[in-house]
Amino acid sequence: MSTPAGDSWDRLVDRRGPNRGDARRVALLEAFDGLLREQTLEEINVAEISRRAGVTRSAFYFYFESKAMAVMALLQDLYDAALDVNELLVKAEGDPEERVRAAITLLFDSVDTSAHTYRALLEARASSPTVREMWDAGRADFAGVIAGMIETERAAGRAAEGPPAAALAAVLLDLNDHALERHSLGSGPPREQHIDSLVFIWLSSLYGTPGSTS
Repeated sequence: MSTPAGDSWDRLVDRRGPNRGDARRVALLEAFDGLLREQTLEEINVAEISRRAGVTRSAFYFYFESKAMAVMALLQDLYDAALDVNELLVKAEGDPEERVRAAITLLFDSVDTSAHTYRALLEARASSPTVREMWDAGRADFAGVIAGMIETERAAGRAAEGPPAAALAAVLLDLNDHALERHSLGSGPPREQHIDSLVFIWLSSLYGTPGSTS
């Protein structure tokens, strides 16, 4: 997963551009976050968010075109973590196993920090074409960067030959997304086994070995 960084992301999710310090916006997002801890995205309405935030209903639409876009604003920390993962992987420095494990663990940590918000993202992605397009565009960007890393590692003789780098990158990211989805919903294997299995698959796919590759 990849997203635009900093203010550029705010311009996509906020109607008024970067407004992270705006008191009304902060109040709306805090109210929305609190409601998502109690209800699903579908059960929450804009009037309820506005009332809890102490602002008018029109104030919500001043910042966000929909609940789905407000969910995207709440997920800024997850996006920042994804960017950190991106940077960690593509640097291709140090032991690959340590690098891949650190990157995947960071993704799980970010979901564990706000699993209720991640579950809302799953709802928003399923119901909002705009959110789905943003998600798919980010995924495509990230897959391109990972594919470039795979090609570089192969050219240097560190990574094993295999399927086209673009296809392999896309499938590996699909695995990450599905694992995070199941984890946020409380299904699948325990967290550490989930991480261990993803690391095994990534290392086996990229380097032809499930263990140390240094």
